[in-house]
Amino acid sequence: MSVYTTARTKPRRLRAPRPRWVVFAVLLTLFASILLVNGLVEGEFTQDGAIESTSQTDQVPEEALTGGPIIQTDGTTTTTVSAGAKQIVLTFDDGPDPEYTPEILDVLEEYGVPATFFMIGSEISKYPDLVRRVVAEGNEVGVHTFTHPEMSSKNEWRRSVEMQETQYALAGAAGVTSVIFRPPYSSTVAALDDSNWAVMEEMGESGYLTVVNDLDSRDWEAGVTNEDIVEAVTPSDGEGAILLFHDGGGDRSHTASALRTVIPALLEQGYTFTTVAALTGMETVNPAATTQEKVVGTSLVTAVRIARDTTIWFSGLLLLFGVLTVGRLALMLILGRRHARRHRAGASVWGRPYSEPVTVIVPAYNEKECIADTVRSLAASTHPIRIIVVDDGSTDGTAEIAESLGYADVTVIWQPNSGKPAALNTGIAAANTEVVVMMDGDTVFEPDTVRRLVQAFADPEVGAVAGNAKVANRKGLIALWQHIEYVVGFSIDRRAYDVMRCMATVPGAIGAFRRTALQQVDGLSDDTLAEDTDLTIALIRAGWRVVYEEHARAWTEAPTTMSQLWRQRYRWSYGTMQAMWKHRGALLESGAGGRFGRRGLLNLLLFQTLMPLLSPLIDVFLIYGFLFLDPKQTAIAWLTMLTIQMASTVYAFRLDDERLKPILMVPLQQFVYRQLMYLVLIQSVLAALGGIRLGWQKLHRAGGLGALLGGRQ
Repeated sequence: MSVYTTARTKPRRLRAPRPRWVVFAVLLTLFASILLVNGLVEGEFTQDGAIESTSQTDQVPEEALTGGPIIQTDGTTTTTVSAGAKQIVLTFDDGPDPEYTPEILDVLEEYGVPATFFMIGSEISKYPDLVRRVVAEGNEVGVHTFTHPEMSSKNEWRRSVEMQETQYALAGAAGVTSVIFRPPYSSTVAALDDSNWAVMEEMGESGYLTVVNDLDSRDWEAGVTNEDIVEAVTPSDGEGAILLFHDGGGDRSHTASALRTVIPALLEQGYTFTTVAALTGMETVNPAATTQEKVVGTSLVTAVRIARDTTIWFSGLLLLFGVLTVGRLALMLILGRRHARRHRAGASVWGRPYSEPVTVIVPAYNEKECIADTVRSLAASTHPIRIIVVDDGSTDGTAEIAESLGYADVTVIWQPNSGKPAALNTGIAAANTEVVVMMDGDTVFEPDTVRRLVQAFADPEVGAVAGNAKVANRKGLIALWQHIEYVVGFSIDRRAYDVMRCMATVPGAIGAFRRTALQQVDGLSDDTLAEDTDLTIALIRAGWRVVYEEHARAWTEAPTTMSQLWRQRYRWSYGTMQAMWKHRGALLESGAGGRFGRRGLLNLLLFQTLMPLLSPLIDVFLIYGFLFLDPKQTAIAWLTMLTIQMASTVYAFRLDDERLKPILMVPLQQFVYRQLMYLVLIQSVLAALGGIRLGWQKLHRAGGLGALLGGRQ
């Protein structure tokens, strides 16, 4: 039987805008750059004293080998300066540090003695306030490079960058520069060799004085005590000395307390505390920075602070989302298990069997490949049904194929192309049963599907039932990944949503509805691209219960190419966001609508929108972890999350009685499929912001679902 209808207002169709991938690429590159800056600044370095000198001293002038610890050289002439008798220069390396530097400054201020701080540029950029305090209290600041590398192993360009960036950081933090330099891992003049002398010579030609030390406090050694430090820095026979301490780079908890013993002990012995400038006769070792140096330095300090704060904030956010993800997964597994026990195969949870006839509505638009299999599968139903095929302006003979099958209980309604919601509403209007089942024209039901699907309507509170959609074509990675996604989504998520009464979507592929409920919400709307989600939320807000029946299975053909998958998921993702926005008022409602708003909508917002949007940043952060953090810990964290995901997927497959072999594809899915999904989401967000409307986004189908289903029954 054929029926013709007039068209409802045809939805305006606009082409989707080209996504602003340039903006996305710029933002992603900016985030990567921020992490790179922070990685360079936060890079861990080895403790001082780790580099031993060699015996090669052919290139080292005799004056340097036998002279004092303050060395001036221009490549031709070398002079040195030593501390005079009873003169002490306190020097501190590897700072500033927010914990130890203030403690040391307090001790210096208490005893009224100056010191020289050889600072790391990256630390200067992170703690500019400390640098300003060091300078304001009359202490000197020297250059200890930007990232603390062993300078002799670096090329000339890298050494130049290390020095210049530190100068800029110092200028930005305190408005000064420095003419004194201490190489990382340096020691006394006795440790000079050809390699580190080449660095000192290069620095001398650039105008720097190199300052090493006479006595090392060894405060960087594990297990050192105050007594050890005092003994190490006490000169013999009243000689002067440049003493080496540390205010950063590790555990310096003994340094400040040791100074409270060292300083008064040396003062009591008649020592005076002086500076490098005083020993060399210079007015200052920290001349004022130029305007250009201050501007560049301020920019550098600001960039480092932004990078550091961004990294800390994102690390905390990542930890929070990780905890939420694991917590949500645990909750979903518990609730999913509860639902599975309640709905064991063969168990009746709804009371008396529902045996009333139902109407199955099949909206179809150019479904010639699948429509015959769809109708044949319905004709084999064990439940009494009437089938209505609504042909929505097909141009490929879909309606003719449905009619040619010759089934008495099949009605074909022809209408001009008006969109899927209009086609479904046409079918609802033509139905004469209390319960209607909606399915897609590219889907196949099992004989018991309708019977199992409608049993919940024995409960008068139930307004809709979601069935279990299955991927029929599982050959090929793309289809196999969707199979995994479907099983997890239906077997765990929808079970849990049923228990929590916050089912967001009765899938278009298989869903049953009470006509009374549909009439109450005025049927399906074309306000969104996700008409199934829109309808489901509307029913819940109207007070109806929506449940899930896992034993009612529908088999559908999943996209097999990236382009097809992209179009399908783009429509779903965009439509879901439209539905979320349309029903945002549920967040403030009471009753069933409010329960859905505060459970279902927040779940969609957090776990299906915000967190996936962060996925590109998470991937960049993973690379950052391997490059700048502990690679082993980063790998362990990633593998832990993958293991949790694998375990939950195994559980979902067992609940749905599926073979476990496809789960082997889950790790690969993380590197390809997940990235595709978050790119789809990004495009959907851009489209949603632009308010674009799209049509059916028809996918190419291969057909042959009947044969596939026959092989699975």
